Amino acid sequence: MEARIITDRQQWNDFVAASPCCNITQSYEWGELAPHLGAEALRMGVVDDDGKLCAAVLVLISRAPILRQTYFYAPRGPIVDDPASPALTVLLNFVRVEARKHNAFMLKVEPSVLDNDTHWLTILARRGFRKNPYATHIRHEWVLDIQADEKSLLAAMKEKWRYNIRLAARKGITVRRGEGQADLDAFYRLYETTSERDQFFIHDKSHYQDVMRLYGEGEHAALFLAEYEGRTIAGTIILWLGKWSWYMYGASSNEERERMPNHLLQWTSMQWAKAHGCSYYNFRGIPDRLEEGQELWGVYVFKRGFGGYAMRSLETHDLVYQPLIYEAYRKLLDIKRWRDERKRQQPKEQTHA
Repeated sequence: MEARIITDRQQWNDFVAASPCCNITQSYEWGELAPHLGAEALRMGVVDDDGKLCAAVLVLISRAPILRQTYFYAPRGPIVDDPASPALTVLLNFVRVEARKHNAFMLKVEPSVLDNDTHWLTILARRGFRKNPYATHIRHEWVLDIQADEKSLLAAMKEKWRYNIRLAARKGITVRRGEGQADLDAFYRLYETTSERDQFFIHDKSHYQDVMRLYGEGEHAALFLAEYEGRTIAGTIILWLGKWSWYMYGASSNEERERMPNHLLQWTSMQWAKAHGCSYYNFRGIPDRLEEGQELWGVYVFKRGFGGYAMRSLETHDLVYQPLIYEAYRKLLDIKRWRDERKRQQPKEQTHA
């Protein structure tokens, strides 16, 4: 059993796709997107005597704000079927050596494992990891099992959602597969509008160009556009790997919303994922607490209408290499959380004043 840097894309993706820990953010291509995230990527794996991968982790070499210190971050990694396997010990020892080379003060992991998995929690604690309450990757997601036939999937949706899917078609909405730069440009214009309306961060257009280029080559990405009278009014970008698909990005115009283009878009996206052999459609983020008034509540209500269930991932864990720097890092996180909470409370306080 030997740990090494892995450069074989197919070997890497085949291993990740077949694992119970499968996640798109541990795919080989995600490392190639690292420069858009202000990071570099390392793909480290453990191979057995036959050269077969038995543990792997894609880490992003990132820098902590203010401190300007380097750390390793594994988005939804590591990938290993059983954390008690000796392969994970070999992998973590190799990661530590690489961390020393890069002067990284910690390894942050957020495994693609369900919350409260006692086996994983026990092993991580035994390996020296500390729990961190501040997640980088949102922990709470909405997932739909799409293994049933289409008639059954529609029947499991809320009645209004089924109606809206059909209504969109009756009201002149058509959905087509986007191809080429012009279609991506149209999507990005809508994405900028959506970002301004709903107040969330988006990358430069080049990021989404690279997503479509890297994943589209292997037919692992699709851009869908909803149109009305020749105008693009909404869009989605969907990725898949193994048995999983992800609704990665969604955009919509401020106009023609009453024609329900987003309902038909989601249904088309699910059909595409199903046609590629996926068993699950991950709508991604929903509120951490499912209470009305929480951030993302409206998004959650929309996703919930298609059927499915909430899935919470294991909390963030940090393996500390340089304790003094790590303690400073945690204090800064505490301050940031306090400021964010104050900001959220301000409108309420002003309302009551």
